[in-house]
Amino acid sequence: MGNEFYIYLAVMAVSTYLVRAIPFVAFSRKIRSRFVRSLLTYVPYAVLSAMTVPAIFFSTGSLLTASVGFVTALVLSLANRSLITVAFFSCLAVFIVGLF
Repeated sequence: MGNEFYIYLAVMAVSTYLVRAIPFVAFSRKIRSRFVRSLLTYVPYAVLSAMTVPAIFFSTGSLLTASVGFVTALVLSLANRSLITVAFFSCLAVFIVGLF
């Protein structure tokens, strides 16, 4: 572990800091535009979806089991079930389909 590690660490620290600091500097006043406020409301959901959905389809090694788990989670979440229920039944569906 040489100097390369510390360079990588410094780059990650700066990039992480900039991601958190730029919004405070760019938006020092209250945002009055309804469009921008509406857009910023959906950013966390979009980012979470962009990180989660690809991980779902590469997690099991099988497109069939991943699709069954995804559809199960989607149906249960649209039916307003709890997070624990959605996670449990999605995992159970993947397990059962994976047995065959």
